[in-house]
Amino acid sequence: MTAAVVDAPPATGDAWLDGVNPVTRIAIAVLLSVPLFASIDVTSAGVAIVLQLLCIPLTGLSVATVLRRLAPVVAFAPVAGVSMLLYARPGGHVYWTFWYATISDDSIALAVAVGLRVVALGLPTILLFGRADPIELAGALAQIARLPSRFVLGVLAGTRTMGLFVDDWRSMTLARRARGVGDRGVLRRFFSMAFVLLVFAVRRGTKLATAMEARGFGSGIRRTWARRSSLHPRDLVALLGGCAIIVVALAAAVAAGTFRFVWS
Repeated sequence: MTAAVVDAPPATGDAWLDGVNPVTRIAIAVLLSVPLFASIDVTSAGVAIVLQLLCIPLTGLSVATVLRRLAPVVAFAPVAGVSMLLYARPGGHVYWTFWYATISDDSIALAVAVGLRVVALGLPTILLFGRADPIELAGALAQIARLPSRFVLGVLAGTRTMGLFVDDWRSMTLARRARGVGDRGVLRRFFSMAFVLLVFAVRRGTKLATAMEARGFGSGIRRTWARRSSLHPRDLVALLGGCAIIVVALAAAVAAGTFRFVWS
C-alpha cells in the first residue's frame, strides 16, 4: 500500500528561510563553515559574523533568541583561543613567558582570531536550523540526499526526543528544590543531574529502538513518504547568498592583508 504524497509548498511559515529545503540549509552550513578553516584571521571571521547577523530577519528568529542560543558558543570561544594564546609561535612584542608558554602580539592576534572563528562556525547552525522541522528534515534527507531510510528515521527519532531532555532537566530541578536539596552545591548538583539525565536517555533510547523495530521501521522494504521534498528557485537563491557571504569575508581578509593560511 502506497501512502499519499503531498508536495510541500515552497514556504511553510512566515520567514523567508522556511521555504528553503533542509538539504540546501545543510549545504549552506557547510559552505559557510569549511572555507573559514583556510585562514586564521580576525577580518574574515568578523566579516562573516556581521553578514550572518544581518540575515537574522530572513530566519524568523528574534535577535534575543539568536543571542541567547549563541551565548554558550561565545562562552566556549575563549577556551578555544587559550592554546593559541599560550603556545602559538611568538612574534612581535613578548608580554609574558614561562617554560613553553609565551604571550606575544602574534599569539594574542591568533587567540582572538580563533575565538571569532568559533563563533563564525556556530552561528550558521543556529540561524539555519533554529526553526527547522524534524519531519521535513527527514523527508529531505531521504528524498533529496538519498540517504537510507533506516538512518533517516533514526535521526528523526533522536531529534524528536531532544526536546524531552529540557523537560526532564526542568522536572529534576523542581523535584530537588521541593525536597530542599537544590539550592546549594552548584557543581555537585549539575553533575548528579547530568548523570541522571544520561540514565534517562539510555533507557528512553532502548525503549524507542525496541518500539521502532517492533513496528517495522528497521525493515529493508522501500518506504514511502507522506510529504514530497523538492527543490525550488528559492534554494538556489539561498545557496548563492551563502556563497556571497563567504566570498566577501575571505576577500575582505585578502584586501586587508590579514589573510593567514592555516598551515603557514
